[in-house]
Amino acid sequence: MLFNVTLKQSASPEELEKAKQQAKSEGGTIKHEYKLIKGFTVEYPDDHVSVLKSNDHVHVEQDGEVKTQ
Repeated sequence: MLFNVTLKQSASPEELEKAKQQAKSEGGTIKHEYKLIKGFTVEYPDDHVSVLKSNDHVHVEQDGEVKTQ
């Protein structure tokens, strides 16, 4: 599954690099890195995402289709 990971406002830019390394070490594959916001999209096995979600410096949500009315 794909997950979007973004850095929380109170976190330092170094925390984003730590989160990317954490995702890779847990079997994740970085698919895209954002330039306008500090974040990335990672492909991750479902049973491993809880490790990244436990990081207090990032917000993690499942990637999905967005629709407007």
